[in-house]
Amino acid sequence: MQDNRPPLLYLTHRIPYPPNKGDKVRSFNILRQLARTHRVWLGSFVDHPDDRRHIATLRQWCEQTCVIPIEPAIRRVASLRGLLRGEALSLPYYRSPRLARWVDRVVAEHGIHAAVAFSGPMAQYLDVPGLARRVVDFCDLDSAKWSQYAADRRWPLSWLYRREGVRLLDFERQAAARADASLFVTEAEAELFRRAAPELGSRVGVMQNGVDADFFSPAHGGDSPYPPGGPVLVFSGAMDYWPNIDAVSWFASELLPVIRRALPSVRFWIVGMNPSPAVQVLAGEGVVVTGTVPDVRPYIAHADLVVAPLRIARGIQNKVLEAMAMARPVVLSAAPAVGLGAEDGRECSIAADGEALCARVLALLADPAQAAAMGAAARACVLRGYSWAAHLRMLDWLLDGRTSLATAADVPPLHAAGAGPAPAIVRMP
Repeated sequence: MQDNRPPLLYLTHRIPYPPNKGDKVRSFNILRQLARTHRVWLGSFVDHPDDRRHIATLRQWCEQTCVIPIEPAIRRVASLRGLLRGEALSLPYYRSPRLARWVDRVVAEHGIHAAVAFSGPMAQYLDVPGLARRVVDFCDLDSAKWSQYAADRRWPLSWLYRREGVRLLDFERQAAARADASLFVTEAEAELFRRAAPELGSRVGVMQNGVDADFFSPAHGGDSPYPPGGPVLVFSGAMDYWPNIDAVSWFASELLPVIRRALPSVRFWIVGMNPSPAVQVLAGEGVVVTGTVPDVRPYIAHADLVVAPLRIARGIQNKVLEAMAMARPVVLSAAPAVGLGAEDGRECSIAADGEALCARVLALLADPAQAAAMGAAARACVLRGYSWAAHLRMLDWLLDGRTSLATAADVPPLHAAGAGPAPAIVRMP
C-alpha cells in the first residue's frame, strides 16, 4: 500500500526516547504527532549510555534515523572552540560533520522540503538546499536562561554564562530569521523573544506542553513505595539538571527545616535519575534521594504533596503537569507558575517566596480534605486544557505549505469543544 504522507526532517539535540525527562517528553510527543501525518527522518544525539539501547525503538515512528553518540565531558571541552570563533558554545557542542552530511544526503535523496528543529542549536542544520519550510521549536529562550545562570555564579563562570547568553541570542535571532515559524512553550517566553527581535514578531508563536493524562492517572498509581511514617513531600525530575539541583538544595537546606519544626514527621523524597553529588549529599534526616526509579507514578500518587520549589524555571514544567494529572496537590514557587493555566488556591498553590511556600505546605498538610479537593481540581484542569494532541496539531498547519493564516476562522479547531483555550496560532507574513 502506497504511503502518501510527505517526507519530513526532524532534528533533536537529544534522543526523544524514552520520554523520561522534560525536554524528551516534549520532543517524543512531537515525534509521535509528526509521524501521524509525515514520514519522518530523525537526526539526533544520544548523551547517556542507558539511552543507546532505545535507538532501535525509534524505527516505529521513523523512516530512518541518524543518532550520534556523544560524551558530554568531551563535548564540553570541544565546545570551547566557540571562544575562538566568537560564537555561542552551545553550537560546537551540538555540531557534527557526520550529522550535517546525513542531513544533506537525505534531504536530496528523499525530496524532503519541510523540517522541524527541536531546540535552538539544532537550527544550525537547517541551511540546506531543498528545504522550503522550516519550523524551530525553541521551547524556552535558552539565551535568557544562561543570562539568568550568570547572576548566580562567580567569575569566571559568571562571565562565561553571560557571554553565552549574548552569543546564543545572536544565533537564536539569526535562526528565527531563516525559519518560517519559531515556537515557544509559553506566551511569556515568546514575548521575551519578541522584545529581543521585534522584527520577527509575526513569525513567533506558542505551542504549549501537554501531558498524557491516561498514563499519568490516579488509576495507575500502583502500590505505595514509601515506608510507614509521616507525610511525604516529593520532588521529581532529572537530578543532574541545574535548576532541579538548585530547587531541591534550597528546599532541603532552608525550607524543610522550617516545615519540620512545625511538623517533625515530614519527609522529603527527591525522585529522579542521575542525582549529582550536590543532590546526593542532601540525603539524611528527613530526606531521601532515590536515583533512577522504574516508574515515577507511584511516588507521585502516594505522596501527600508534590513540591516544585524552582527558582530558575522557563516554560511550563512537565513535572507539574504530571503531578496535576495524577490528582495530586502541588505547591510551587512563582517561577514555574508562569504560563501555567491553573487557578491558585484551587487547582494548585503558588508561593511568592520561601516563607509562603512553607506556610502553604503546612496548611495543606493540616487539611487533607482541601488537599484532596485541590488534587481533583488539578486533574480536571489538565483534562480541560493540556492535551498533547490539541497543542501539537499546530505543526500540521505550519508544515503544510500555507504562507498566510489571515484569521483564526481560517484554521480548523485545534481541540475538542470544552478543552480550554486554543493555543496561539502563528501568523505567517
